[in-house]
Amino acid sequence: MAKLYFYYSAMNAGKTTQLLQNSFNYVERGMETLLYTYKFDNRSGNAVIASRIGLSSKAECFHDTFDIYEDVVKRKTNKTACVLIDEAQFLKKHHVKQLCRVVDELNIPVLTYGLRTDFLGDAFEGSMYLLLWADVLCEVKTICHCGRKAIMNARFDEKGCVIQAGDQIDIGGNEKYIALCRKHYNEKKIK
Repeated sequence: MAKLYFYYSAMNAGKTTQLLQNSFNYVERGMETLLYTYKFDNRSGNAVIASRIGLSSKAECFHDTFDIYEDVVKRKTNKTACVLIDEAQFLKKHHVKQLCRVVDELNIPVLTYGLRTDFLGDAFEGSMYLLLWADVLCEVKTICHCGRKAIMNARFDEKGCVIQAGDQIDIGGNEKYIALCRKHYNEKKIK
């Protein structure tokens, strides 16, 4: 029986690397996967999922009005074994409902990977509904500079100061965000 999985963590835990490895495992065994990523995350090029350690793969892009269920129906073959979603925090509630339909109606497992919270400690819409509706929740762990488990994402400016206001979505990587334990996040200390 297919299930909806949500792999969540703070920044830089290796979620994308895990996604690409899982896709490779299916493909290596003669199966097909359908990969999706957020349209506005084009740091590695358009329609590309790329990890910090150099792995990458082509993907379809989702955006606010994109219908993932209909796209899966259109693109799936009898060899389609799994749907994988990178940057799942950017999903909308209707996208998560569509992913539930992929699992329940098409009997295709869906593995989603994303952040649980934003830089202010608030839930992303996609993450919130995945936490509520996913069949399986899996935390991907990473560490703070102090060695404790990092669960928060801090955004900082070019001077290294923690930013405490702004738009929820501001695409970036190590130049803009750092994963911290709750203690250092609350102390606003990135080092």
